[in-house]
Amino acid sequence: MEQTKQQEASQENQLGTAPIGKLLFTLAVPAITAQVVNMLYNIVDRIYIGHIPEIGTAALTGVGITFPIITLISAFSSLIAMGGAPRASIAMGAHHPERAEQIMGNCLTALLGLSVVLTALFLLFLEPILWAFGASSNTIGYAMEYMGVYVWGTVFVQISLGMNMFITSQGFAKTSMFTVVIGAALNIALDPVFIFVFDLGVRGAAIATVLSQAVSAVWVMLFLTGRRTTLKIRARCMVLRWKVLLPVLALGVSPFIMQSTESLLSVVLNTSLLKYGGDVAVGAYTVIASIMQVINLPLQGLTQGAQPITSFNYGAGNMDRVRKSVRLLLTCCLTYSCLFWLCIMLIPQVFIGIFSSDPELMDTAVWAARIFLFGCFAFGAQTGFQQSFLALGQAKVSLLLALLRKIVLLIPLIYLLPLFFPDKLFGVFVAEPIADILAASTTTLSFLVFAKKKLKDKPSPTL
Repeated sequence: MEQTKQQEASQENQLGTAPIGKLLFTLAVPAITAQVVNMLYNIVDRIYIGHIPEIGTAALTGVGITFPIITLISAFSSLIAMGGAPRASIAMGAHHPERAEQIMGNCLTALLGLSVVLTALFLLFLEPILWAFGASSNTIGYAMEYMGVYVWGTVFVQISLGMNMFITSQGFAKTSMFTVVIGAALNIALDPVFIFVFDLGVRGAAIATVLSQAVSAVWVMLFLTGRRTTLKIRARCMVLRWKVLLPVLALGVSPFIMQSTESLLSVVLNTSLLKYGGDVAVGAYTVIASIMQVINLPLQGLTQGAQPITSFNYGAGNMDRVRKSVRLLLTCCLTYSCLFWLCIMLIPQVFIGIFSSDPELMDTAVWAARIFLFGCFAFGAQTGFQQSFLALGQAKVSLLLALLRKIVLLIPLIYLLPLFFPDKLFGVFVAEPIADILAASTTTLSFLVFAKKKLKDKPSPTL
């Protein structure tokens, strides 16, 4: 116990005294690594599917239609995990381990219950949902093949994503990272086997993904029932208690809204692109959405690394270190996003060629990428400042700024701009950079105003 207290005190001392650059590097590298691995988990299916002989382009487009469903399934795991894990950590900090275990047990029960409901709903209404989400007669078969398998793995997604947060919240960062690494590595290995060797095509990609998620889920459950964990899953704690679960839902609703609105955005884009550009336009967006993950996930890793530095020093009243950490984070984020912007503007075909070699899809995607991602240089400011608001305890402001980009700006622009351009498809694609630049400008100005008021050095007390 004494050794643990000394380790915690040492960590706190580092956050308050160590050089900001060294701290950010130490904390951000594992977070970025986890995000990059998670990115591979998400896009490896698309890479392999896009290169299936003869059907690759149509199959890739069909799988792209399924993204809103996959995102929504993940959003429900965040609703429980992002609400439950912090509350369990607070209970541990208050020296109430039994309460923390009860929170974790109730969250597991909720995740299992959601898995049953979501699986049943999607199996019953999968085809009409996919038609509504932008499928066409050319792509509906591939979308059905993929989701017809993937939906059966919903319980593994809920456990591997949701319960892994309870490993992270206990301080087992490496174990939590291995959950992602194991699943991603297995998926990369199994995809070509099931797709090409067993000749199962799109269905094979889904089988590989579900098996990988199952292994990750087993890994999580073995850890949380094993000897190393501080909080252990116990049957008596899994009895559902609303007084335990309702506060979890209240805390988790913000990340749920952020993820579920991403699902809504994908539906709006898919249906608009199908209307004005057909399957090729939807396929191009599928590729571009994958490239956007390459931009955004490392930025999220950077912000995760900076969060404890910013939060600790803000709580300690050390505003000089808060300002330094935010400036360094912003510099790193902007440098990365601007370099990526330059690559996309100059050589988009290099990135697009990873997913497909179909000439028609390549031509459309290269043209569209330069338009759709023209504002990606602003991602650094948008992500850096938005997440800094979160690190400073301004969760509502962070959520409102996220919704500003997607709900207030982007979705209306997707519907409105095609009315003003002869090239309707251009109108859909150009909505993204306009929303990105406007949202980043608003977020930057908001943070500067906040910083001027709240991040001043506290005056020294008069003697």
